[in-house]
Amino acid sequence: MALSKTTQDHDEIREWAEARGAVPAEVAKTHTHNEPGILRFCFPDAPNRKDSNLREISWDEFFEKFDENNLELVYQEKTADGQVSNFNKLVHPESEEHSGRKRSSGTKSASAKSKQAKGTKSQSSKSKSAKKNKAA
Repeated sequence: MALSKTTQDHDEIREWAEARGAVPAEVAKTHTHNEPGILRFCFPDAPNRKDSNLREISWDEFFEKFDENNLELVYQEKTADGQVSNFNKLVHPESEEHSGRKRSSGTKSASAKSKQAKGTKSQSSKSKSAKKNKAA
């Protein structure tokens, strides 16, 4: 199982990205008025590296938007089989599902927890429906 980490530390984020050759980018045409566009990282070997919708931005621009939106980076250092991982996701810490403040670093990824919780909830709902149908 690959472990994810969560941070808002600029140095940690930059070191993680640069170790993978990634540069900060913004999805073109996603910003409106004074709102920033969607932030991303461009990796050198990624299929979308030459995507015309991605606009490379400076680290200063990236972190300005990152801080303005109070984002966190959820990321992995290594895959489950020990390879360098490029997995990352920018999330809002207010979202309990994604916030690293609601769990300690080095735990299951938020998406894995969410899928597990949804599966349990779904099974529980199905069981209740089946019991109601039998009673009727």
